Amino acid sequence: MNSTYALHETLEVHEIAAFKTVCLTKAKTMQLLVSDEQLKSILQEEAQLASRQLEELRGVLSKAAGREKTV
Repeated sequence: MNSTYALHETLEVHEIAAFKTVCLTKAKTMQLLVSDEQLKSILQEEAQLASRQLEELRGVLSKAAGREKTV
């Protein structure tokens, strides 16, 4: 499937990436502050998930940037 992204779609992906970056930062910071092991585990899972999602978003953005250069 050959899809191209409109500018507003690319900007929305940037917004999502910014939000997930804040989520990752907060989860990692809170891991250091909490003493409950179950909560630490939840925060660690959230940090791992946010990292994977940011990698996916990075891939989407790099494809969008690559298409813009060829136009």
